[in-house]
Amino acid sequence: MLDATLIWDGPVLFEKLFVEHGLSYQRVPASAIGAPFMPLPKSKVMIIPTGFANPQYTGILGGIKTNKSFFDRFVRGGGVLVVHGALVPEYTYSWLPFTLKYREEYGPVDITVVNDHGCRCIIDCERVECDGYFTEADCDVVLNGNGKPVLVAKEHGSGVIVATTIHEFPTGAFLKWAVAHG
Repeated sequence: MLDATLIWDGPVLFEKLFVEHGLSYQRVPASAIGAPFMPLPKSKVMIIPTGFANPQYTGILGGIKTNKSFFDRFVRGGGVLVVHGALVPEYTYSWLPFTLKYREEYGPVDITVVNDHGCRCIIDCERVECDGYFTEADCDVVLNGNGKPVLVAKEHGSGVIVATTIHEFPTGAFLKWAVAHG
């Protein structure tokens, strides 16, 4: 079983993190998810990078929405789904099994811990760049940036969904946490 699957339609810098931390991974376009003729190798973690809803960066959003039930089964079965900011002015994550709404607002923020969830190791400093914040979140807020939710988590079945607007690479500790919990 692979450690991680990166949902994207072309090479991204994110991939170097897996190599640096000795994690196995694959990159697949969202259109390949749930394809009966070519099932994906199993992985513990699925990551949807920043900008997934912005057509200037990628065309994966349609495949993500189409495969809503695939993501639901993946998390219910014990997987960890990590979703980043949409990079559009406002966005509702309607394909997730809980209410989550995003507003784009790029800039540095001061981080405060709201809940001591294991995913908070996504960063290792108190000031980071964010591409926005969550305006509505029916889940646990883990970190705030300037008083607004920037990292949230939702237990779902045997797995967890982690959503973040932190616009920096996650730490190796976070990637290893996600793999250990997937």
